[in-house]
This record gives sequence, structure tokens and C-alpha cells, in this order.
Amino acid sequence: MRTKKLPATALVCLFGTSLMLCGAVGCAADSDRSESDDKGTNGTGAPLSFEDWSKTVHVDEEGVWIVNGDTPVETVEELRMFYDDYVLNDNSALIVHHPGTTDAKWNNTQKLNITYCVSKSSFGSRYNAVVSAMSSATGAWEAAANVNFVHKSGEDGNCTKSNGNVVFDVRQTTDQSFLARAFFPNQGRSSRNVLISTSAFGSIDPYTLAGILRHELGHTLGFRHEHTRPESGTCFEDNKWRALTSYDPKSVMHYPQCNGTQTGDLKLTTKDKQGAAALYGAP
Repeated sequence: MRTKKLPATALVCLFGTSLMLCGAVGCAADSDRSESDDKGTNGTGAPLSFEDWSKTVHVDEEGVWIVNGDTPVETVEELRMFYDDYVLNDNSALIVHHPGTTDAKWNNTQKLNITYCVSKSSFGSRYNAVVSAMSSATGAWEAAANVNFVHKSGEDGNCTKSNGNVVFDVRQTTDQSFLARAFFPNQGRSSRNVLISTSAFGSIDPYTLAGILRHELGHTLGFRHEHTRPESGTCFEDNKWRALTSYDPKSVMHYPQCNGTQTGDLKLTTKDKQGAAALYGAP
């Protein structure tokens, strides 16, 4: 397991399985990868070409690229934008994803009916534990803002990314490069999945599955990693965000290894709740 602080570029997340203690929700170490690879350089300090760099980016079993630890990228165009903003420009400098001129958020109708299914077939004996953890995690955000997650258990027997009867699906993956990964509201249905790695069911103390899902469900509401702010001093991702509150190093959306100060499980802070209410209205 890796306990040292990770360089900002390590959040492209091309690592192994030790994320459960180094960062809880989105990164890990991989002894097969070099420091220069993680930094997007060729070993001499010069950036890799997009073609060479893109070959190093992790692709999960859904066939999408994973950057910033637990964020899916759907198209080559979006991956190129990430490369231009992050690898070439290296702009080392609770926030909402703001990729263009508008926030990535659910509209006033959809925010009250964010439906999901939990795959019985993929989780097997772990199904009930996931249902319970999802109920706890969704309840935390529902208590903070005017949003409503709805578990459509009748869809659990056909819980795939092609199921159009739910907004998103929750499934198990054997991918060990993250504990879990999620999506933003502006992404297409095929990428609207919460994938939970089998590694999340191992020893992840002091974190719990519900805590990991509280972080991931923050992404599903549009919230970004708090540590991309300049105040963090490390782990910069990009500038495509809008501040909802002042910087919060204890935020549920802040990786502990990126100068985060929350100890114990991942829980919503007062500022997390204030930011969620500012975006979606009070509960």
C-alpha cells in the first residue's frame, strides 16, 4: 500500500489495489508503473504525445477511460481535452462540475426521481450489503439537499447499462484500479453507472462501503473532487468547476492523501451540506 502523498498527475489513476488506504475512493499504487509515466512525461521531463499518453490511461471493463481516480471519460475528444488541460498545461493551481457554460446537475424534475437498480447477478451474496450501503449513502445526500434517489428493485434482475428504466445502474466489477467509480449528470446513459470493485469488500478500514458510496454519489449529483482547488496545494485536476462554498479540506469529496483532513469514514461535512443545498435547494 502507498501512504505517501501522490503527485497531482497520479490522479489519472493508472494504479493497482492499494487505493483502499491511500485514498479510499479513486487511486492506487501499481509497482509496474514508473513515476515518470504517472507524470505524463517520457523520462526526460518532456510530455508524452497524446497517442503515447492515452495508451497509459486505464480502461475499465465498460470500455471507458478512467481519469482523476474515479471519473469516466466517454469519448476520444473528451480524453484529448483532458490531456490538453492537464498533461500539457499542468495548471497546478463543495464545487460543482462546470464543463462549459452551465453546471452539470439534474433539472428540477429529474432531481426528485434519480432512479437506480442494484445488480443481483453481479453482486450475488453481497447484494443485500450493497442495497443497505446505497440506502445509507443516498439518505445522507437526501438529508442535505432537495434530491431523491429511488431504488427500483424490480429492475435489479436486469440491472445493466442498457436498462433505460433507471437513471443509473449499480454493478460489481473485478477492476482493481479503484474501489468504486461513478459519473456526472451530463453523461450519457451507457456511462451512468456506479461500479463497485470487488476490492471494496475487503479490508478498507477506516472506510466503509457506505462511506465510499457517499463520495461516489456526490459525483452523480455533479460534485467534483474538492482537492482540485488551489487551496489543496496538490492533486490538481482541471478548472472546469464552480465553487459553491469556501474550500473544505474535510469534504467527503476530498481525497485524504491530497491534503484532506477528514479522519475516519467518509462523511458529509457542514459545508458539503451547504453546497448541496445551494445547488439543489434545501431538503
